Amino acid sequence: MTGLNPVNKKENLRLLRSALRLTQKEFIDRFLSSADGKPMMSIATFSNLESRDGVRMNEVILAVSEKLGIDSMLFSIPPEEFSERIQVLLPSDTAGDAAGKGRAKKGNINHLVNRLTMYFAEQIFEKRLKKGDKIESDRVLSQKMNVGRSAIREALKVLEVLGMIDIRPGQGTYISNHEASFFIVPLSWSLFLNGGQIDSIVEVRNLLEVKAAYLAAKCTDKECLDRLYDISHKLHKAYVEKDFKEFLDGDLEFHICIAECSGNQVIYSMIQTISNLMRHVSGSGMVDEEQLKDIYEEHQRVYGLILAKDAEGASEAMKEHLEKSLGRYDYR
Repeated sequence: MTGLNPVNKKENLRLLRSALRLTQKEFIDRFLSSADGKPMMSIATFSNLESRDGVRMNEVILAVSEKLGIDSMLFSIPPEEFSERIQVLLPSDTAGDAAGKGRAKKGNINHLVNRLTMYFAEQIFEKRLKKGDKIESDRVLSQKMNVGRSAIREALKVLEVLGMIDIRPGQGTYISNHEASFFIVPLSWSLFLNGGQIDSIVEVRNLLEVKAAYLAAKCTDKECLDRLYDISHKLHKAYVEKDFKEFLDGDLEFHICIAECSGNQVIYSMIQTISNLMRHVSGSGMVDEEQLKDIYEEHQRVYGLILAKDAEGASEAMKEHLEKSLGRYDYR
């Protein structure tokens, strides 16, 4: 067997667990437990082996190979070759056939989106991928995820819409230049998957917005503050002209720009993503001119306190604005 390299073991072990769709605990229970069910290692130890290798790697490989009835040397072949052979390596009752349960159905596409999100996030976290890098083909991903290629392509299109990847016809698929999205999209995506989480996500967003206003009052970035001024002017014009649509657009930009002025990239990214998605699950939030007036005045107060460098005042004004806004929007 050619191309053997012990460095490949941890990557191939992870590929195997992914193909079997087992959590680390489930994997330990299935392959690394004694006859009486006692695990031979902790989840923390196993996690370290998957991410950094270790002295017990051979012990794990031998145990897994014995239970699967495969050659332990297979874990030393290149990951690309290993992933292509997983379906052959695994018993039919675990791998499934080409038209069977391994194919993701339409109803499972949301789950597949989350799986791919976490897979790419792990690759980025472990520095095997970075922004702008080309990712594996849909054929390789379908084998790693144990689903059909059509399902992979459909899920990748969703990730492209969310701004996480760039699909370039004839060239391949690449990690977006804003790869931080892989660490926040799972939260945002849950808005679509589970309406019962919306209240909790709104609560988290509001906490972030209050902190963002506090930090924005300390902002010294002239370009960012100039953008906030332009948005405030846009809101004023829309308010005077009673242009509800323009005002709603400006309202979203106002909150996102304050987050940008906070100088905290994580706060900015999370508020930007959540706010954009909330537009798809909430009502317009605007029912009459009185509310238009209230929101305009609340925004002006927040903006004025940010300009005055009053961090405590700005955060308190934002908190009051968000509390009043809860009654204006229908998130259910």
